[in-house]
Order: sequence, then C-alpha cells, then structure tokens
Amino acid sequence: MKIFIRFAFLLAAILGLQVSDGLAGGGSLAIPVPGMVTMVDLGATTCIPCKMMAPILEELKTEYKDKAAIVFIDVWKMPEQSKKYKVSMIPTQVFFDQNGTEVYRHVGFMDKQAIVAQLAKMGVAQPGGGGDK
Repeated sequence: MKIFIRFAFLLAAILGLQVSDGLAGGGSLAIPVPGMVTMVDLGATTCIPCKMMAPILEELKTEYKDKAAIVFIDVWKMPEQSKKYKVSMIPTQVFFDQNGTEVYRHVGFMDKQAIVAQLAKMGVAQPGGGGDK
C-alpha cells in the first residue's frame, strides 16, 4: 500500500511540473512568467489570511493583465512548490523581475496597496493611469 501511495505522489508530481495559476481554475504557467514581472502568492485555499487575499489577487490579475503576472499557488495541494520557493509560512509573496530574478519577498497578509506599491517599485505602471507619471 505504501508503494502505491508513493507512486501516486510521484505521478502527481511529474504531471504537475507546470503550476496551475490556482485562481483562474485551470491552465498552466511557467513561473516566473518569462519576460514579465511576476508576483507569486504561495498559500492555501483554506488558510484564513490566504482567503482574505484571494479577492485582492483576482482584482490585481485583471487590472495588471498583460503588465504583470499575478499567480497563486496552493502549497497544500502542491507541496513540492513550498520547497521550490523555500516557503516556511503562508501566505508568502515572492516578486520576480522580468528576468526571473527574485527581488522581494513578504510573509503574511499583504494588502492591495502594498502589492501595487511593490509592483510600481519594479517599474510596472499602475492601472488606470496611477503609475504613468
């Protein structure tokens, strides 16, 4: 039985090499997105602060479409991702520049203003003209 369970986990890991974006309900995505500033929120759909961030991430995903990638990864469903991104607590947000280099990391709930400010620091214009100065 243990061998079967290990095989199932191995198969799931192999099939899940590309990460689902978690919030859009499908598709797969190279993380960080090549050539684009990427914010990855590593959490779980059942974690309270993560649940609080979910609507914020959905808004940002829409507002920053084609400007920055906003990605959610459920580390309880994909535990290998917590190891890959060296996550010890959730939620953890990791920001990558357009070259794929990590430039900022935050642990805990992160409000919309803080995320927008970090994206602006990374050169991503705010939607609606707020960062086009």
